[in-house]
Amino acid sequence: MNIVINGANGRMGRILAEAIEQGGADAVAAKVDWSYAAGDGYSELKQYEGPADVVIDFSNHTATAAVAEYCAARKLPVVVATTGQTEAELAQIQALSQSVPVFLSANMSIGIALLAELAKKAASVFPEADIEIIERHHNQKLDVPSGTALLLARRVREAKPEAEFLVGRRENGKRTRNEIGIHSLRYGNEVGTHEIIIATGSETITLKHEAENRALFAQGALAAAAFLIGRAPGLYDMRSIVE
Repeated sequence: MNIVINGANGRMGRILAEAIEQGGADAVAAKVDWSYAAGDGYSELKQYEGPADVVIDFSNHTATAAVAEYCAARKLPVVVATTGQTEAELAQIQALSQSVPVFLSANMSIGIALLAELAKKAASVFPEADIEIIERHHNQKLDVPSGTALLLARRVREAKPEAEFLVGRRENGKRTRNEIGIHSLRYGNEVGTHEIIIATGSETITLKHEAENRALFAQGALAAAAFLIGRAPGLYDMRSIVE
C-alpha cells in the first residue's frame, strides 16, 4: 500500500511512519503535517497529488473537513484515527462514507475492540449490575473522557439501552440504577489503560486493557488500512475486523 500520513509530525504519525518503514511491505507515499516547512513534507493534504492507495489520519479532529474534501476528490479510502469529533465533523465523516470506504475508530487497538465486545456481553448477562469505566492517559491528552472510554460505554449501552453516562462524580447523592460512571485520570506518560467494573453486589467482574506502547495503535491503523482496500463505500470500525 502507498500510504499518505496526515499528522505525520505528531507522536502517532512518527510512530506510524517508522512502523511502515520497518515493515517493508507498505510505503509512505507522503507525509503531511501543518508544522512542516518547505522541504520537510507537505503542510496540507491538497498539496500532494501523487500516487496513493489510502490515507491514515493521525492529526486532529479539526482537520476533518480537509480530510473529507481530499479523500472525496481523490476517491481514497481513509482511516480516521483521531478522536473528539463534534457532531458536525461526524456528519462530514458520515457523508464521506457514502462515496469512499471510511474506517472510524476511537481506538486502533484490536484488543480494545475485543474488550468492547466482552463488556457488551457482560452487561447483557448482568443487566442489573453497576458498571463503572476508568480510563488512564498521559498528562498531555486533551479530550475527557477518552474516545475509547466513550466507545466502551456506548457498546455497553447496546445491551442496556436505558443507561445514562455520568462523566465524573462531582456531587453528593446515591448512585442511580441506570448510570454508567466514566472516570478519567491524567498523569505522567501513561499510554492508555481502560478498565470496566461490573458489580452485581455478590460478585464483581473486572475487564481491563493496558496499552504497553503506542506501536500497537500504528499496527492497528495499518490493519484497518489493509482492510479498506477494495471495500465498498461505507463506514467501518474495529468491530468489522473482529467479527
